[in-house]
Amino acid sequence: MSDELSATFGYECVTPAERERRIRALFQSVAGRYDLMNDMMSFGIHRLWKRAMAKAASPRAGEVIVDLAGGTGDMARLMAGPGREVVVCDPSPAMMAVGRMRCPDSVRFVEGSGESMPFADNSVDMVTIAFGLRNVTSLGASLREVCRVLKPGGRFLCMEFSRPFCLIRPFYDAWSYTVIPRLGAWVAKEPAAYDYLIESIRRFPPQRELARSFEEAGLTEVGWRNLSFGIACLHWGTKP
Repeated sequence: MSDELSATFGYECVTPAERERRIRALFQSVAGRYDLMNDMMSFGIHRLWKRAMAKAASPRAGEVIVDLAGGTGDMARLMAGPGREVVVCDPSPAMMAVGRMRCPDSVRFVEGSGESMPFADNSVDMVTIAFGLRNVTSLGASLREVCRVLKPGGRFLCMEFSRPFCLIRPFYDAWSYTVIPRLGAWVAKEPAAYDYLIESIRRFPPQRELARSFEEAGLTEVGWRNLSFGIACLHWGTKP
């Protein structure tokens, strides 16, 4: 990433609050085309990953489930059902506006960030986050916030881009660095935004390191499962 883009999207020389403001502005700008871009960047495979995550979540009646950074409602739609409360918590009003049009009325939307969710201590049965954890301003603070809102025995599931297996990494890197920014320029009209998103993947902790962060935040029964040769990874943990 160029120095200019790093400065623009908050990796260098800005405070966490300013980085958060700039990332929110980024998602405001691409909200209407966000899901289309995801389909094009992944050939639709991100939807299979999310179905795998919903299956692992196995939501049940009586549960309160928070989908963090779930703006456009992909995961919420998969987890919504009779007798359970599904809440999308996202910092971007524009992303949630798209989600409200696509989700059933039973799904609730509230504004909040990974570092500050508007829920009481020990009040949530499950927190999920799909491809949003790398956009928080503080990974440790966000994981501690997840632990705060979860009930004892509550579960946290996280789907995120990760470190691909070494044999496919050169092909994955070539696609990421050359094709995705061009798609961003063509479809979303925001090439710099997609430069940022690719760089955020590169800087995100790999599988084992992220699992240690879960444990340091207080989660137990931590584990992970690679998907598509490690391009994506499903992580989980439980609040003791």
